[in-house]
Amino acid sequence: MLQEALRELDLARSPGTQNPADPDADELVDTVVLLGSELCENAVLHAGTEFEVALTVTETEVTVAVTDRGAGPLELHLAQPRQRYGRAATHGRGLALVQRLSTAWGTRHETDGRHVIWFSVARGTPPSSEPAPAAPPDTERVWTAAEQARWLLHVPPALVDRLEPAELVAELVRRLRELLDAHAVSVEVDEGDGIGPRVLARDGSLHGEGPVADVRLPMTAPLRGVLRVVHRPGAPAAADPDRTRDLTELIANRVAMAVESEWLRGVDQRRRSWMTYLAETSELLGQSLDVDLAVAVVPQVVVPRLGRWCAVHLVDPSGRLTLAALTHADEDELPELRGVLDPNGRPGLPAELRSRLADVARDGAGTAVRFAVPTDGIALPLRARGRTIGTLLVGRPEGRPHSPEDVVMAGDIARRAALAIHNAQSTAAHVAVSQALQQALLPRALPVVPGLDFAAEYLPASSGSDVGGDFYDVMTVDPARWLVSIGDVCGKGARAAARTGLVRDVLRVLVRDRSLPRAIEMLNDVMIEAADPLQFCTLAAAMVRRTGDPRTGVDVELVLAGHVQPVIVRAGGGAEMVGTFGTAVGLVPSVRVVCTRHRLAPGDTLLVYTDGVTERRRGREQFGSERLLAVAAQAAGRPAVQVVGAVREAVERFSADALDDDVALLAVRAAP
Repeated sequence: MLQEALRELDLARSPGTQNPADPDADELVDTVVLLGSELCENAVLHAGTEFEVALTVTETEVTVAVTDRGAGPLELHLAQPRQRYGRAATHGRGLALVQRLSTAWGTRHETDGRHVIWFSVARGTPPSSEPAPAAPPDTERVWTAAEQARWLLHVPPALVDRLEPAELVAELVRRLRELLDAHAVSVEVDEGDGIGPRVLARDGSLHGEGPVADVRLPMTAPLRGVLRVVHRPGAPAAADPDRTRDLTELIANRVAMAVESEWLRGVDQRRRSWMTYLAETSELLGQSLDVDLAVAVVPQVVVPRLGRWCAVHLVDPSGRLTLAALTHADEDELPELRGVLDPNGRPGLPAELRSRLADVARDGAGTAVRFAVPTDGIALPLRARGRTIGTLLVGRPEGRPHSPEDVVMAGDIARRAALAIHNAQSTAAHVAVSQALQQALLPRALPVVPGLDFAAEYLPASSGSDVGGDFYDVMTVDPARWLVSIGDVCGKGARAAARTGLVRDVLRVLVRDRSLPRAIEMLNDVMIEAADPLQFCTLAAAMVRRTGDPRTGVDVELVLAGHVQPVIVRAGGGAEMVGTFGTAVGLVPSVRVVCTRHRLAPGDTLLVYTDGVTERRRGREQFGSERLLAVAAQAAGRPAVQVVGAVREAVERFSADALDDDVALLAVRAAP
């Protein structure tokens, strides 16, 4: 384009030039075209905007001006491959050609934001009276201080949005190196994560000989950084240290802003990630109140996020630490690690680690203690409700020590884990007490009586801390009489258990020298005195009396106080409901009960039960009394334990759902 314009202007034939056949004319055209092309290429590659070319030809010189709307040369262009530390400067040679081949050149910024680079080439030999101006040796002597600062710092906003922070820093470093004509410029940053300083950007070779200037990057803790400049000996920048220092500090402030902004963005992302991680951890730890499950979850949430391995030690009742849970990112390492961390294993805890764990368990200050055996790691106390219940060991992550952020997160995990484990331990203790209380409400063993066969089973609806209100009892009144009772106290828990114990023990005392109906009436009076109408009880009580002749069987006096009817299973087959309904005890001041008498022939079985049997549900369908009679009839003639077992199995098979009510079964069989 320039060549055609020059030809059209008949540059070679203008006055004051050589003959058209003179090769110097073609050389002048080639020089102008070469330098103009360099400026156009500069605008395309670095400004990234539209540009204009202005050609001015006079009798004495040719002037070319290229105008763009960019900030100046930009080494790092989006179309080029991006690297972490930047690339060595391969551009800028066009300006060197302009400087050497042109008569004069320069650059300026217009008030409307346009950037102009121009050069002029003399035509022919200038008169001796007007010597040609000397070309400036470098850009520093051509650009003003304001132009240098603008070129150093200003990057088009549209381009900044598309550059990664590391790429922006690399571009700023490259500009500073070119402006100072230094051997190298680099930026080192330490984020305070324990890894140490790393090179964020570098341009040139740091091994060049020359004075080194370090400028600290003004950043907030824990960020630390330095901008390092390796000057060339004898370079113009080295001759003006104040100006060099000002430019370096200017870039250091701009780099610090970019680095800190990116670091804060990363911190925010990590905090969001940690919050999600802690929320998920709390959810996992709170899903079970079983001690073993709660402890087993802790290492699983720690590895590999916070370390390669994790172990949990708990304090046993004797005050010693025991290994409760352990995991490793590499399962092949588990056996060896278990041997080292198990206090009761071989070779057992190393002396250093044992001492550290003892300090953590004793002090329980909540601070992490570092150890080096078997690998680097941290130990934290598991404290809940003001006491230490164990320790948490976390091995170092892959390839690095624990950062301060890791230690803080491990401490938070330790607090949440300690609370979850303590809650599980408290629940386990409560369950143990409840189950012990439940067992205390049932007879330890049924009496062994010649001529009679007793069998019973109890299926609690809950194996947890809830104590059921169902009970059964067999008591020897005298050598010829036995009290067989079964009942269901309204409600569950400690209040129901207390009322169950009251009913059983008071009935045992009252029945010794009173009739069965009178004993139940007096039991009702005792329960009414408690003034708790919600704790009434249904009761089936039978006085089994052995006759003189075993061949005639046994006599049964039966009283039902609001309880379901028992079943008599005949030895020859068949089953029937017996008894007359009466008033539940503890419900109204005066009860009405009816005593019925029955005979159990040899081989017959009396089966008493609670309503958990007949009210067992499968959807809207109940197990019911008819199904109970059918199952009992099928077990006719069998021992008492088999009759009870047949009914229990039928109830369990009836529905796959968990029991929603306690089930108590008690059978008395007359020996055949």
